[in-house]
Formats: sequence, structure tokens, C-alpha cells
Amino acid sequence: MNGICTLANDRVYDQLIALLNSIESRYGQSMPVCIYPYDQQIERIAEAIQQRPQVQLYSDAESMGRWDQFARQVWDAHPTARQRWGNADPNYYHRIGTHRRFCAFDAPFERFLYMDADTLLLDSVDDIFAQLDQHDWVVYDFQHKDPSHVYDLNSAKLNRVFASSRIATEIFCSGFYAAKRGLFDAEARAKLLAALQNGEAELLYPMAPDQTILNYMVMKSGLSSLNLAHSLPESQRTGNSVTSPHFEQRDALLYDQNKRLNYLHYIGLSSQLFSRLCAGENIDFPYRDLFLHYRYLNQPRPVLSGSRQPYNALPSFRQRLVKKLAQLNLSR
Repeated sequence: MNGICTLANDRVYDQLIALLNSIESRYGQSMPVCIYPYDQQIERIAEAIQQRPQVQLYSDAESMGRWDQFARQVWDAHPTARQRWGNADPNYYHRIGTHRRFCAFDAPFERFLYMDADTLLLDSVDDIFAQLDQHDWVVYDFQHKDPSHVYDLNSAKLNRVFASSRIATEIFCSGFYAAKRGLFDAEARAKLLAALQNGEAELLYPMAPDQTILNYMVMKSGLSSLNLAHSLPESQRTGNSVTSPHFEQRDALLYDQNKRLNYLHYIGLSSQLFSRLCAGENIDFPYRDLFLHYRYLNQPRPVLSGSRQPYNALPSFRQRLVKKLAQLNLSR
């Protein structure tokens, strides 16, 4: 069975609802969805999906604990991760909840498409699932243009483990990928962990913890991987990131030079921006109206107050003054 997976908690509630609505816009209730909980803050999510019979919250505590432990063991083997994180507490692991997406290798779908909660599905993904007939791993992004957010490029071991040609072509963003259940069983995890503990952990980029581990797992295991950003002809290829300003919106869809996007990733935008917008703040960010369309597909939009303000605007004098006064009060 095919299905779509995501990772969420109540902090990304508004983004999650927009994603679920976008999936339903493409597939109705025929596409099952599984949400992996980032942490225990899932009360709003649990309530929201009660009217969506095709959506489930993953509840296998053993599976989640197993992957949590795997991630901790990986980072315990890293020589400088704690210094990079700026936290010497041995119980602290940077964004440990992001690794819960790895539970998709356990259940519930035989084949799955993972999508970050800050994405929107804008076209059918049937062709992506079909590619899993020939490949173990299918992605569609341009992360290979910036390998510094996947591996530590200063590691002397990097090109001894992975050829530079592989670094230039095989790395991917962990926000959108299709794969199969069972790719990383106990034996596979043990082999990967042994290699990391034997010195290869230094290759990993600690500030994107799930992305770097996932890339290492796929590349080290020698899986058959396909990136549609490479394989599709230019006449069919599109961008997918909110950082691209040239997409054209038509009827709640986006087009890249008249080619319809499969998905849009609001990468790099804080979840707080979406929460503030949905609370009525007239804050602007790229493709905001598209997000609002899907977030409020089945309910009235909030009334936005004040003039439209860019999300990256510098704070006003009054805002700086209020912040300074608050800091002074706290220091007394």
C-alpha cells in the first residue's frame, strides 16, 4: 500500500492542516496519511484528524524509541556535535524529534512519500511512486548545489568515504523523498552505526541532524537512488522551493515557466510566521496567499489586521525600544 507521511507537533499545526488539505485536493480521502509525532505536543493535531479517516497518528512507542536511540548513538559518536550545538548536557540532542521520520521504514506503508509539514502537494505523485518499481529511493530537489548543509566539507575523510562525484549528484533534501518499508532493518542499522562509530561520524553536519544522517544512510548503503531534478528533461523539470521568486500562481497551483510544480517547500521560514499569520497578523512571506488557500480550504480565513508587513522587515524603533526595556527589566 502507498501512503504519504509527515512529521509534526502542535507548533506546526497550521502548516500541517494546509498540507493535509493540499493532499485531499489532489486525492480526496483515497490517499492514506501517517503523521509521526515530533514530541508529545499533539493534542490539537489529534483532535483535527478525527474527521479525516484516512489520516492516522503513529503510536508505535517501540519503533519511535528504537529510532530515537539510534539517533542518540550516532551523535554520541560525533567528535564535535556538542560543541556545535553549544550544549554540553549529555542528555541534550539537537532537534532529536526530527529523526522520528525514520519510523516510516517500519510502518505503516509498503511504499511511502515523506513530506515535511511545511510543504504543499500541488500535483499527483503517482509517477513518483511508480519510480519505486526501479529504485529504492526517489527525490526531487536541488540540495546537491549546497552540500555544506548535508556533510562537513572540511572533513578529510569525506572524499575517502564518498567520491566527490557522488557528493555533487546524490545528496538530497530530507523534506521530500519516496522510499520503501524495511530498507533499514536491525542488521542494516548495526552496520551503519559501526561505521559511524569507527570514525565516519565526523562526516555528518550536526545542524541538520536528520538530513545528514539520512543522506549517509542512503549513500553508505548503496541504495538505488533517483533524483528527478537530474533525470527529468529540462522541459519538464521545475523548482520546488519558496526561495524561488519566479513561480506563477494560477488557480491555487504554481507554475515554473508554465510547468506545474509537484510541491512547494516553505523551507527556511519559521513556523511562528505561519502561526502569527493564522492568528490574524498581516505578515507577508513568499507564496503566502497559496498557503492561506490551503490552510483555510474548508473554513473562513482570519481577518488580518494592520497593513501588510514583510516577514523579514527590520524591527521598528518602537519594537527595538520595547525589547530593550524588557531586557533592562529582566536584568534588574
